[in-house]
Amino acid sequence: MTAESTTHRLADGTSLPLVGFGTYPLRGEEGVAAMVSALQAGYRYLDTAVNYENEAEVGEALRRSGLPREQVTVATKVPGRDHERERALESLRGSAARLGVEQIDVALIHWPNPGRGLYPQAWQALVEAQREGLVRTIGVSNFTEDHLTRVIEETGVTPALNQVEMHPLFPQERMRAVHARLGILTQAWSPLGKRQAPFDAEPVLAAARAHDVTPGQVILRWHLELGSMPLPKSATPHRQRENLEVTGFRLTAEEVAAVSALGRADGRLFGGDPDTHEEM
Repeated sequence: MTAESTTHRLADGTSLPLVGFGTYPLRGEEGVAAMVSALQAGYRYLDTAVNYENEAEVGEALRRSGLPREQVTVATKVPGRDHERERALESLRGSAARLGVEQIDVALIHWPNPGRGLYPQAWQALVEAQREGLVRTIGVSNFTEDHLTRVIEETGVTPALNQVEMHPLFPQERMRAVHARLGILTQAWSPLGKRQAPFDAEPVLAAARAHDVTPGQVILRWHLELGSMPLPKSATPHRQRENLEVTGFRLTAEEVAAVSALGRADGRLFGGDPDTHEEM
C-alpha cells in the first residue's frame, strides 16, 4: 500500500489539509471557544461565510489560538445578494476586514443562484481579487456541471474547488467525476449527514467494528478514500479530536462501495438543488 498524502494538492499549486473544520452556526463567545478548541486539537482549516455571520468570531479565534497566521487556512463565501462584480469585490474586502486578515486564503461563491444569473460576475470578481492578492485560492460552492462550464468558458479560469453537499446518503458520484475531469477538489459540507447521519447503517457499523473506530470516523474516512475534503463541525472537544483521527486506518474498496451504496435519489438534507435554490 502506498503512503497516503497528508494534504489535498490543488490545481493552483496550493495545498489544503485532509480535513477542515466547519464553523456554522458557531457564534459569540461560545463559538470562539469552540473554534479555538478545534485549532488546539489540530485543525488548520476554518470554513466560514458572510451568511454564517461569524467571520469576526473566526478572526478572534485565529488570534486567540496563538498560531502563526500562515499555519491556518481561512475560507469564506460571497453571498447571493453580492453577485454583481463590484458588490462581490466589496464583499470580499468586508470579509477580510471582519476576519482581520490582509489576505483571504480561500474565497468561494456560496450558491450560484441561477435564477438571477449573476454568478459569472461574482466569479470574475474572484478572479480579479486573486490577481490583486486579496484572495489566494478561489473556488465555488454548490455549482453543477453547467455552472462550472459557464464560468470556465467566460473567464478561462477553473475553480480550484467546489464545496457541495456530500455524505453517504448523497455521495455525489456524478459531480465527483466532473471534478476529477476538470481538476477540481471536491469539498464536502455536512459530511456526516447531520440528523440523517447513517451511524447505525450496517455498512458503517461493520467497518467501524473491523477497524475499531467510531461510525463517524468511518464516514469521514470514506470521504478521504473518495478524494473528498470533509468539513465536519463540532463544538465538543473530544468529538473534534475524534473527527481528525481518521488517517490511522484505511477502508477497503468493498467497504467504500458498501457505504456509497447507502446513497439515494432523495438524499439531500433539505432539498437544496443548486438549479433552483436561491441563497441571498
